[in-house]
Amino acid sequence: MTETGRTGPSLQEMRRAMGSFASGVTVVTGLDEGEPVGFACQAFASVSLEPPLVLFCADHRGRTWPRIRAAGRFNVSVLAEDQGDVCARFGSAAGRKFDGLAWRESPWGTPVLDGVLSHVHCAVETVYVAGDHDVVIGRVLAVDLPADRPRPMIFFRGEFGIGEPTAPAPGLWGWGDHWG
Repeated sequence: MTETGRTGPSLQEMRRAMGSFASGVTVVTGLDEGEPVGFACQAFASVSLEPPLVLFCADHRGRTWPRIRAAGRFNVSVLAEDQGDVCARFGSAAGRKFDGLAWRESPWGTPVLDGVLSHVHCAVETVYVAGDHDVVIGRVLAVDLPADRPRPMIFFRGEFGIGEPTAPAPGLWGWGDHWG
């Protein structure tokens, strides 16, 4: 219990507080029995340079993360600021995310999106359960820097960008869509 007698912040307070931390936006992809799957993810970070490790967090209620976990390998694509359409596609629970999208299969058997800032190719190393999410540690197999694009997509206070956000069209993105 806290000094106020509550056991912690409300869901809305937690979202507001965590929303004040600007983060980049990525898409985590994998192949499940030959079918490409993926989800938008803002909880991504470097863990270690030696050995090379990264992490991302995925919601237990998501449909995509269990499929990627079963495959054992994943790719993280770091989005550029003008890729709101890609973010909206992978941030929504609706629709076939890869339909009409330029991508290719990596040598590690994962979907790689075209036109992003970087690709991080990984194998699932360890998964920790943390509340309503899994914290996934990935062993980095290789990295690519395919595009010379100067600015990443930023998510801050519930909007994309800082100042004039480059948000996807209304209705395509919201807290109701569960990443992962």
